This record gives sequence, C-alpha cells and structure tokens, in this order.
Amino acid sequence: MTTLVTEPGTSIKRVALASYVGSAIEYYDFYIYGTAAALVFPKVFFPHLGTTMATVASMATFAAAFLSRPIGAAFFGHFGDRLGRKSTLIATLLIMGLSTLTVGLVPGAATIGLAAPLILLVLRLVQGFAVGGEWAGAALLSAEYAPAEARGRYGMFTQMGVGSGLVMSSLMFLAVNQTIGETSRAFLEWGWRVPFLCSAALVGIALYVRLNVAETPVFAEHKARDVNRATPLAALFGSQRRELMLAAGAMIGFFALGFMGNTYLMSYAHNHVGFSPQLVLMVSLLGGVVALVCNTVSAVLCDRFGRRRVIMAAFAVGVPWSFVMIPAVDTGSALWFAVAVAGTFAVAGSAYGPMAAFIPEIFATRYRYSGAGLSLNLAGLVGGAVPTIVAAPLSQSYGVASVGAMLAAAVTVSLVCMARLPETKDVALRIS
Repeated sequence: MTTLVTEPGTSIKRVALASYVGSAIEYYDFYIYGTAAALVFPKVFFPHLGTTMATVASMATFAAAFLSRPIGAAFFGHFGDRLGRKSTLIATLLIMGLSTLTVGLVPGAATIGLAAPLILLVLRLVQGFAVGGEWAGAALLSAEYAPAEARGRYGMFTQMGVGSGLVMSSLMFLAVNQTIGETSRAFLEWGWRVPFLCSAALVGIALYVRLNVAETPVFAEHKARDVNRATPLAALFGSQRRELMLAAGAMIGFFALGFMGNTYLMSYAHNHVGFSPQLVLMVSLLGGVVALVCNTVSAVLCDRFGRRRVIMAAFAVGVPWSFVMIPAVDTGSALWFAVAVAGTFAVAGSAYGPMAAFIPEIFATRYRYSGAGLSLNLAGLVGGAVPTIVAAPLSQSYGVASVGAMLAAAVTVSLVCMARLPETKDVALRIS
C-alpha cells in the first residue's frame, strides 16, 4: 500500500473525509433545491402560471445557478490559487449553507407576491456562486495529497459526495412526505422547508471536519517558491487555454445527463406521466445510490485502465441511452421509470468518477484551482442549465425524440473533447 506524505497532524483519512463530507453537504444543498423545483416550487412560487409555464419558470430558477457558477469558479479559483485550498473551501461551505437555509425561510407567492420568486432567484444565484468554487477545491484537496498511482482512488471521495448529496436530499424529502403527507396543505406551506432548514446542522459538521485539515503539501511547496506574480486567470488563459476549453467540453455530457435525471425527468414523471411524489423521490433515491456505486467503481478503475478510457466508455454508452430514457418514462411503468433514472445516473456517474483525478492533473499548480473550477462550471452552464430550461418547450413543440437528440449531442461533444485530451494516469502534478 502506498504511503502518503501529508502535513503534520493531517492523515489521509482526514483528507478523504474532508473532501467527502463537504462535497456531500454542499451537493445536498444543491439537490434539495432541484427536488423542490421539480415537485413544489411550481405551486408555491408560480401558482398563477399554467402547468407547463410554472414548470419552465421553476426549472429556470434551478438553472440560474449555472449562470453564477463560472463567476464563483473564477472568484474562488483566484483565492484558492493565491491563498490556499483550505480557506477557500471553508468560505464556499459557509456561503452555500447560509443561502440554502434562507431559501427555507422565503414566504410563498401567496404571501408576498412577485417578491417571492425574485428572492428565490437571488438565493439560487448565491448557491451557484458558492458551489462554483466547491468541487475544484475538494478535488484538489484529495488530488494534491494522493500519489500519482492512486489519485483516482482518493479522488473518489469527492465524487462520492455528489451521489451522497442526492441520496440525502431524497431521503429527507421522503421523510417529510411520510410524516406530513405529500398532498397536504402543511407540506406546501412549511413541510418542504424542513430539508432546507436542516442543512444548517449538516454544514456545522462539514465545517468542523474541514477546519481540522492542513493545507495541501503541493500548494505549500508552490507558495514557498512562487515568484510568478501573474494572476491565476491570466496565467491559465495564457498557458493552457486549449486544455481549459477541452476540459469544459469533456464534462458537458455528464452534466446534461445528471441534471436532466435529477430535475427534468422527475418533473416530467410527476407532471406529465402522473407518478406520485413519493414514487418520484424513491426513484431519485435509487438514482443517487447508482451514482454513488458508479462513481466509486469508475474512479478505482481509472487508476488501472486510465482516465480517458473509462470516461470515454461511459460516454459511448451515453449517446444511444439519451434516446431511451424519456420513452422509458413515457411507458407509464414505475419499473421502466426506475430503469430510466438508474441508467441515466449509471452513465453520468461512470463518466464523473475519474474527473476528480483527471481534471486537476491537466493544470499546473499555480492556476489549478482556477482551471479545474472554470472548466467544470463552464460545462455546467452549457450542459446543466440549457437542457433543463429548453427540455420542456422542446418536448412540447417537437416531441420527446428532440430532447433525446439534444442530450446525445451534448454527450457526443464530450466524447470528442475527451479524445483530444492526453492521458494523465501516473503523471506527476505540474508545479508551474
């Protein structure tokens, strides 16, 4: 077994826990919004719109976070590359937690009218701003501690946080549904708020874990010898603009599949096919478990077979699968609905698992936080925001096959971009 060299007082178990817990809780915050946007927000914040337009408006507030994510990536990437990974990760955690807690306190449109969706939109933009800096920092925390031959395995903990966040959010909404009732007035008035308010306690746990992790040795070495005063973003665009664009393109596919699976499919199954919120949440829970398993397996496999090979294999399956998922839901069968969601998260999770090792390995230390954060969040803007907004009107105008074509195109872009990036397995991290 490989021995890792860490800063005094920091064990690799603590690093892995810090990467995992913080990522899980931040994505729990992100996913409970997606679940509420699919099942609750059309009625609470857009009650005067028709079903389709209320769904579109609700999905638009969900997608708005992807607009602020690249801004957050640039902002936190700058400070992460200048001041360090640890302090930046603590800031993203606190901002995300506070904005999520506040969402749970916003009155509905019936109480304060148009101000309700406007406040919701602002808070969603703040969520996106915070999460824009989260993933890169968590991925770098594990990648910069791990040896080259085991980066996929240790990067796995950051990726597991995403699936865990989905599982926790689904479990929380299921518990509220079972306790209060999915169609009760109490659920629409205050029950849906409970998962948002509970995030405060979870953030406290993650904050404690992250405060007890030292700065990464790779960044500490870089800071001690850095004489280049160029800003991280300027250095990134001057030296690795091509890699930044290709890395962003390589991640569009799993964003499109993952967020369509978590938001649009859930909304479609409930509003158009007629599945109950309880069934939708149970299937969402299944999707989170599948994502967890596939994240883990693919992250481990990439240390053996290479990052590109594992990711490209997942995307190769994702192209035809894009045409299958919505027709499977349209059958009206709960079983096929579960298969559609599980299959979608299997493809997305398998492509996503190696990324916590692959993306940091592409960029030099002096702008690695900026490069990893911007590439991920530019991909999120294209692959996460656009499909979730246009899927409903696209389906209404041209049929579900058009949504499948849109997803297949996004996955194909990622497949092509991955083919043009180099394999990074066993490569030492570049300092400059």
